[in-house]
Amino acid sequence: MTAPATQPTGRSRPHGRSRATFTSVLGELLLTAGVLVLLFIAWQMWIGDIIIGAQGNSEGQAVSREWAELPAPAPPPSVEDDDGTLRYEPPKLEHPADGIAFAQMLIPRFGSDYNVKIAGGTSRPVTLDHGWIGVYDQSAMPGQVGNFSVAGHRTTWGAPLNRMDKLELDDAIVVETREGWFTYRFRNLEYVKPSAVEVLADVPQMPEVQTGERYLTLTACSPLYSLAERIVGYAVFDGFQPRAEGAPDSLAPVDDVAAPSW
Repeated sequence: MTAPATQPTGRSRPHGRSRATFTSVLGELLLTAGVLVLLFIAWQMWIGDIIIGAQGNSEGQAVSREWAELPAPAPPPSVEDDDGTLRYEPPKLEHPADGIAFAQMLIPRFGSDYNVKIAGGTSRPVTLDHGWIGVYDQSAMPGQVGNFSVAGHRTTWGAPLNRMDKLELDDAIVVETREGWFTYRFRNLEYVKPSAVEVLADVPQMPEVQTGERYLTLTACSPLYSLAERIVGYAVFDGFQPRAEGAPDSLAPVDDVAAPSW
């Protein structure tokens, strides 16, 4: 006769919560670190630029308002061109020391709120990493014969020259100072190697030539998020308007405002 099957007498142990292993904890930590790194990159590349850029523009607008409220300096002497047109001879400005601001850059193509500080020097810690536009040591000054040459970031630290590639022929690039407004008109872009210092010559790319003309050269890194090349924007001097006569027509808003190149 077959013996009856034995019945279980004890209670089965309930399945408890499995313990975290070293591998699972490490995985969670790495995942969290990855998220934090992505957030930091997003801050550095986009969010920070928007905030820093907006703050810089706001500070620049405050400087412009302060200058507007001060008594206007006496206009410089006017001269007559060959065609009989009267124009003002631009005042001579002193070259600024590193990190010392003396002007604001206004570019209607970049929006009516665009108002960026211009200071001496092109080193990152002293000038460029404040979101400012820096003046090269060998540069001529605004409105003077030669090349007013400046540099700025296209990414990070407010990216003041982010939209250089959106400039169009004859766009106004205006340098505002306590004395008034120096207007340049954009001509063309060029991409060069970082070693191409001849773009900073009195006549860009032609260091052996003297024409008596007045140029503006903008320089920044290219492509975006890279140091491989430089993007260079050239402009020619259009005229000076003293503060006593009010803001120039070159500051009129444009219909097609360039969006950032994120």
